[in-house]
Amino acid sequence: MKGKWCSVLFVCIGLMSSNPVFPQGSSQMGGSDVTKTGTTAAAFLEIGAGARAQAMGGAFTAIANDATAMYWNPAGISRLGRLEATFNYTNWLLDTQYAYSGIVAPVGGSMAVGINVTHFGFGEQAVRTIERPEGTGEVYSANDLALGLAFGMNLTDRFSFGVNAKYVNQNIWHESAAGFALDMGALYDTPFKGLKLGFSIQNFGTDMKLSGRDIRRAYDPDPANYGNDAINVLYEMDRFSLPLKFAFGASYQMNLSDTHTLLVAADLLHPGNNTESINIGVEYSAFRLFDLRAGYEALQEKDSISGLSVGGGVHSRIQPSMEFYLDYGWVDWGILSNVHRFSVGLRF
Repeated sequence: MKGKWCSVLFVCIGLMSSNPVFPQGSSQMGGSDVTKTGTTAAAFLEIGAGARAQAMGGAFTAIANDATAMYWNPAGISRLGRLEATFNYTNWLLDTQYAYSGIVAPVGGSMAVGINVTHFGFGEQAVRTIERPEGTGEVYSANDLALGLAFGMNLTDRFSFGVNAKYVNQNIWHESAAGFALDMGALYDTPFKGLKLGFSIQNFGTDMKLSGRDIRRAYDPDPANYGNDAINVLYEMDRFSLPLKFAFGASYQMNLSDTHTLLVAADLLHPGNNTESINIGVEYSAFRLFDLRAGYEALQEKDSISGLSVGGGVHSRIQPSMEFYLDYGWVDWGILSNVHRFSVGLRF
């Protein structure tokens, strides 16, 4: 049985590197590399969930041991073993806001289910035109939303599988687009103590296409003929795929003593809209009370502006069966400034 699931894992890894089926997010044009950055819809789905994972450079595929596993690798939720809720809020880049919340509950001894909500957007802005640069009196906003339902199962004592099905919606002023996507993942405890392997596929789903009243316009096919009436026409909008991404990760936990542990992790990423890259991270835990973390994101990614991340966390047992945790992450985004990320959670 173990050999069977190992074979499944290696088949997934092979698919990730198979260019004819899953092309890398770059191409050759005129003898130079051209990435596909900015060519997919719902870019907010690429923002990692949780301050802990982000403080570790996003190297979380083979860790996935808290409620944010629904984002990173849904196979991990079946191993939590108890009810857990998490909430993450971030003042993101350029005056935008990002929020992620989720709750996971065990079902039986080997399964778990969860729900998660992701929101991204900005507040109301004045509508301005060339004729009225101070504003027309109208306001608009842009909001992105993803609603997910996750399921995870331990297929053996070493191998877990999970899936997160989600509805995705984007809107700006009077236009909106919607789609559906799946996240799938697997976790494998190797025979080597402390070493885990993880694999995930994110945002495998439908294309998205904007529609709304503002793509309808009055058009006069013959402006020289004053007897013609204008007719209503609809602009044909392009369809854009979701930001498909494949990740393979490894993590290793070392017990330095009875009260001190060191966790190191690395993820290899194969996105559909960018070049391949590597995330690395480390976490030091002491007395099961506080953690220190550091990482680096998007190593080897072409024209990357993200990089170093650091952070920490504290844990407190409120009641014998209830634990509270607070995590913080600082992420360097180069010319776009830094991002401070906060997460809170409860385990029951």
